[in-house]
Amino acid sequence: MDLKAIPEETNTLLKSVVRALDDRKAEDLKVLHVGDLSSITDFFVLASGNSEPHLRALLSTVSRELKDLKIRTVGSDSKAGSGWAVIDAFDVMVHLFLDEQ
Repeated sequence: MDLKAIPEETNTLLKSVVRALDDRKAEDLKVLHVGDLSSITDFFVLASGNSEPHLRALLSTVSRELKDLKIRTVGSDSKAGSGWAVIDAFDVMVHLFLDEQ
């Protein structure tokens, strides 16, 4: 994908989310462009945490970052002990996992 074709708002969102996760020491951080394959989002941001508390901290950090940017989300889901969390911000969907997941 031509990075110049990404809308500025989406580009800002991606950079902010990646920076927030990196600042919190997220592991295996990846951004996947799925816009040509998916009708529900353009990008997946994938990252791992090394424990349940770390996963919750990553989720909290991303949620706070989206709130600070005034980005509306469809929602988020995280079940204690599941080793997985998701935040859906329309054009960007963030999936957080424990290593074993």
